[in-house]
Order: sequence, then C-alpha cells, then structure tokens
Amino acid sequence: MNHAHTHTPHHGASRGHHHEQMEGQAEILDLDAEVLAEHTASITAWLPLQTDPHHIVDLGCGTGAGTFALLDRFPDAHVTAVDTSAEHLQRLRTKACTLGVQERVRTVHADLDEATWPDLGSPDLVWASASMHHMAHPDRALRTIHDTLAPGGLFAVVELAGPPRFLPADAPAERPGLEERVHAAADRRQAEHMPHRGADWGPMLTAAGFTIEGERTIAVNLDRTRSEAIGRYATGVLQRIRSVIADSLSSEDLTALDQLLDTSSPHSILRRDDLMVRTERTVWAVRRN
Repeated sequence: MNHAHTHTPHHGASRGHHHEQMEGQAEILDLDAEVLAEHTASITAWLPLQTDPHHIVDLGCGTGAGTFALLDRFPDAHVTAVDTSAEHLQRLRTKACTLGVQERVRTVHADLDEATWPDLGSPDLVWASASMHHMAHPDRALRTIHDTLAPGGLFAVVELAGPPRFLPADAPAERPGLEERVHAAADRRQAEHMPHRGADWGPMLTAAGFTIEGERTIAVNLDRTRSEAIGRYATGVLQRIRSVIADSLSSEDLTALDQLLDTSSPHSILRRDDLMVRTERTVWAVRRN
C-alpha cells in the first residue's frame, strides 16, 4: 500500500490523471523499498518464527517491497501478494519476472475493506507493512487475518510513525522549519481519512485473538551518502504531499517548497548535501495460537 503516507483522493478524476497518480505513487513505493531495504531485511530477520514459512501473504503489498524482501529471506516460500491497485500488482509481477521469481508469487486484486475477502489459503506468515492504517475497519480485518492464518502462524504488522523527514530543522534558510509546517498541514488533512495512522496496534491485535510475541521500534537515520536515491525519494514524497496541502500553506511556504521541488533550481533538494531520512518503524509480531 501507500508507504508515501499521503492520502490523495481520486474520486471523479479522469482516467489519465488517475494513471498519472498511480505511476507517481508506484515510483515513490519503489524508492521507499530501495532506501529502506536494509531496515526491511533486519525486520524479516528478527521475526520470531518457529519454523521457516512456506506460504506468506503480503497484505497491501504495493509494488512489492515486502514481497521481495520475504522471498529473499525465505528461499523456499511462495508469496500471495494482495493489493487494491491493479497497477501496483502489474508492476510487482513485472519485477518478479525480472528477478526470476514469478513462479513463487501469486497476485490477488482485492479491497481489504470489503466484508468478504478472497480465499488466501492458510498462510504460515502474514505481513502487513504500512497498510493497516489505511483500513476503514481494521478490527474486522484483524479478525479475518486471525482466522486466515494457520494455527501457530505469525502476523507481522509494520507501521511508520509518520512520513519521513528529510531536511534539517533550520532549513531552508529563507523559511526555517518549512518541512514541519508541511507535515502538520498534511496531518490535519489526513486525520479524517486515516484515523488509525500512528495507532498502537497492540491492544487491537490482542482483542482480535492474537498473542503478542514481540514488539520493537527501529529508528531510521540514513544520510545522503548511504543511497543516491534519497534525493529522489525526498522529492517524490514532498511533491506528493504538496499535491494534497498546497491550498493550506502560506504563499511564502509554498514558494519555498516549490523551489525545493524544482529540480532545475539552485535550491533544489537534489543539490543539498544535508539530506537525511529520519523516521521510526514499529513492528508487532503476533501469533495465532
């Protein structure tokens, strides 16, 4: 699902505009996967599994960040990748063919807010990264996941504390603190659409019948030297947020943001050498008894 953490409604949007949005979102998800690959691998290595899983379900798989990390970690497993976006699933299938793992991946196009889910088999491991907070009825979804899992199976919920931060607090020079104001505006806009973002999933998981086996929070602090993709990732994430909150920024802030996002500008994010990716990811690993 959408790791870029911006809710962009497209009801009534033209087909071309919708396609453009999905392409932009897919590119950010791919960059997200690239930049956070090391952290994702550390999470898959940490999972308190009793035996290696053979069948994994990736809920809200997006373009496959979790799917491919899990295939890499568990070479004998196959993954059922589920998402609401046909475009994202097509991109995932193409990537699976490129990597030569298409025989180990099945894609399922489904809206997990529907009361009835497609048959996902009886997986040993269910993975949901940055997808649970998008659900309108997470309690119902959690009960469905509990009943879908094989007895003794593990469910891993991975959530980011919020959108990643990229700039120092005193940047840019002419509008210090710009990024925090941009995120505050986005938070206000998104609270109504995603009330479960930033939730403590522990009590909800317990209420759905799971036993908590482990919980950990991983701090992400990557400077620009760690990945050449960080500049493009920052540009993509902030561009997407801008499309949602431009009308709620002051004209001075909007001008400063547009300078950062203008790749030909001397003020472009791509030209800054002080970029970081700063965020936190929390993981809950829970078992069906």
